[in-house]
Amino acid sequence: MAARNIKPGFDRSDTRHKVQITVKLRRPGESWFTSRISDLSATGFRLQTFVKLSEGMELWIMLPGFEGRRAQVMWVVDHEAGCTFERPLHPAIFDHIVKVAKSSLGKTTL
Repeated sequence: MAARNIKPGFDRSDTRHKVQITVKLRRPGESWFTSRISDLSATGFRLQTFVKLSEGMELWIMLPGFEGRRAQVMWVVDHEAGCTFERPLHPAIFDHIVKVAKSSLGKTTL
């Protein structure tokens, strides 16, 4: 994987969880696209998407069961991007999302 230039102020010290969460993603002024989060913390996430993104871009992310949240793209490598939430997730919301995501790992849908 290519090296990433992590911007100053980008705090990666929060606990991160490996997850597989299908989310909705929207760039400003555009329609919602389906994408996937593979890594989540209270302050940010790793996004897997075919939507073209660039460093510094603002976007909206909709986690399952919650309203859209504003985020900023911090780095992009191929079809992955590291993003930070405009405001960190509330601890109870973060714990709920991780619990639901981990309980659904390994389950298949038909």
